[in-house]
Amino acid sequence: MDLLTWLIVGLIAGILSSFVAGGIGYGLIGDIIVGIVGAFVGGWLFGQLGLTAPFAGLAGTIFIAFVGAVVLLVVLHLIQRSRV
Repeated sequence: MDLLTWLIVGLIAGILSSFVAGGIGYGLIGDIIVGIVGAFVGGWLFGQLGLTAPFAGLAGTIFIAFVGAVVLLVVLHLIQRSRV
């Protein structure tokens, strides 16, 4: 994947996951970072569980990044709550 594809996947996954995880977004750069890190988390998680993406191509990549980003944000919210 080229850089532009990574940015688009990160942005879409970051925006969608921030809404699902109970937020309103983290800004353009924040959503892209959440989505890209989520792609790595999702790829690792799907690999460990032996799962594959239910869609082919870019849609599958966005789905895996979205799932990973939701997991990432839920863990971050749990850590943030435990500090308070």
